[in-house]
Amino acid sequence: MTKRVLVVEDDLLNRMFLADSLRLHGYDVCEVDDGAHVMDAVRDYAPDLVTMDLNIPHISGETLIRRLRRDPAHAKMPVLAITAFASPRDQQRILQLGADGFMAKPLALHSLLDAVGNLIAAKENQKIRAPALS
Repeated sequence: MTKRVLVVEDDLLNRMFLADSLRLHGYDVCEVDDGAHVMDAVRDYAPDLVTMDLNIPHISGETLIRRLRRDPAHAKMPVLAITAFASPRDQQRILQLGADGFMAKPLALHSLLDAVGNLIAAKENQKIRAPALS
């Protein structure tokens, strides 16, 4: 089954790079350019992973990560944070917020594809290992 990725990025060129690269490598992609539309897109599109730019209009990526983690329906959805703020301190802060991965811009295609594939696989492995309910 084709994996779905929600690409959250306000910069058109960055969004095109992310979306086109993922599509070319077999992912189904939905694009959002504004934080105000992310939660609706998550509910409607049901992605397997979200790539989240942190500096987006109306609602920041950090706030959206917090919202996803508080929402029981989406708390386990992998989130790959993408930002131009790349200090170790920024990375630590973003991972503590609940992001599953962190990438600094500019992105390298192979690193992006590795991160997306690994995060989706980790989520699937958690589902497989979940104890059966009786």
